Amino acid sequence: MFTVEQVKSAHTKVKSGADFPAYIQEIKQLGVTAYETWVTDSHTNYFGKEGYQTQSKPMYDKLPIALTTDKQKFSYELKLHQQGHSDYYTFCKVCAETGIEKWFVRLDTMTCTYYDTQENEIVVETIPG
Repeated sequence: MFTVEQVKSAHTKVKSGADFPAYIQEIKQLGVTAYETWVTDSHTNYFGKEGYQTQSKPMYDKLPIALTTDKQKFSYELKLHQQGHSDYYTFCKVCAETGIEKWFVRLDTMTCTYYDTQENEIVVETIPG
């Protein structure tokens, strides 16, 4: 089974959204099957085979999540982030400001789904690679 430390080590190579596909491939090889990141403080629940789970600690002080979702602005900022125009914390602040509460990544389907505070799917995208 994998550890949070192994996942963190892989994540240190991610400098922007452009590095995300390689990160996904690396943690998939570690045995991660899915993960759920909460924007408020970036703690993440990691899932593996046979019900294995582990959780990271918060990465920063809590961000308030907007109750109104701005899908258009979020989608625009997501594209910029994926092109390497923002760092991780800046992206998390944008998520909070546009009403994104969490994202859930499934490595079997290679999808990343962004949710608002009401558990509505706001954006579902395919992860390249």
